[in-house]
Amino acid sequence: MILALPLLLALAAALAWARRRYAVVTVDGESMSPALRPGDVALVRRVRPSSVRRGQVVVFAERPPPEVAALVPRDRAWAVKRVAAVPGDRLPPGVPASPGQPGPAPSGALVPPAHLAVLGDNASRSHDSRHYGCLPYAQVRGVVVRELRKAGERR
Repeated sequence: MILALPLLLALAAALAWARRRYAVVTVDGESMSPALRPGDVALVRRVRPSSVRRGQVVVFAERPPPEVAALVPRDRAWAVKRVAAVPGDRLPPGVPASPGQPGPAPSGALVPPAHLAVLGDNASRSHDSRHYGCLPYAQVRGVVVRELRKAGERR
């Protein structure tokens, strides 16, 4: 019994550390198909947004600007998209220079500091930076590090 208490405390500390560092998300929607499909379960590592690199898949708090909020379903708190550009990169085609600006940014416009341009892999089913501009670092929750389960699989 004496050994059980330290073991339980160590286990509780490890679990608390893991919960602060990782999250498990279930994909809802087709914006990242075929890489991630509805029902897929992914492990997300919480990171400093400045460490995110082009090509990584990020999870973020979905808070589009008010002028385009009607385009985003209200029941979604987090979104999953691929980073297309980081601060200082040229804005991808179709991404406005600022939220609510009609049309794409002028040629040569850059992603502003502390922002990311994020796009869904399935463009026709995605609400992303083409709709609401670049994503502020403050909304980034983490990067997908591993797919834990495909939709429909049992483990």
